[in-house]
Amino acid sequence: MKVLWAPWRLSYVSQRDSNTGCIFCELPRAEGAEARKDALVLYTDDQSQVVMNRFPYAHAHLMVAPRVHTADFAGLSAATAASMHAALASAQRALDEVYSPAGFNIGMNLGRVGGAGVADHLHWHIVPRWEGDTNFMPLLADTRVMPEYIEEAYDRLLPLFQD
Repeated sequence: MKVLWAPWRLSYVSQRDSNTGCIFCELPRAEGAEARKDALVLYTDDQSQVVMNRFPYAHAHLMVAPRVHTADFAGLSAATAASMHAALASAQRALDEVYSPAGFNIGMNLGRVGGAGVADHLHWHIVPRWEGDTNFMPLLADTRVMPEYIEEAYDRLLPLFQD
């Protein structure tokens, strides 16, 4: 058997058990350009936020979440729902402009049983997809191949979220 090393995954495994706060509440509090980049926060307003997934399903995987800490999708205020919808549309446009994907997966997992990794703060995932972007690596090695450093993707996307 061959061993494929993926040491960058250790931080994900370690954080899952030790993370006591809510990432969607903590990340948008980052102040200053460097702190926001470290937090991978692309956009925030009073109601919603767009952040890059530090442990993505695919390259340039973004998440859109409300600023209010809630898992109740049906209970979102009209203003928050509208802001999240606009942020999701902006995220898709930005990904389309920067990466020209062939399609997108956009979805929300509600509740731990529904597949939510952060069950107590709802969020949409927006994952750009390309023809032939899946291969044997996730199946056989539980490893995804990313074609660009996440910080470089952040730098490419950030200008599209600024006024």
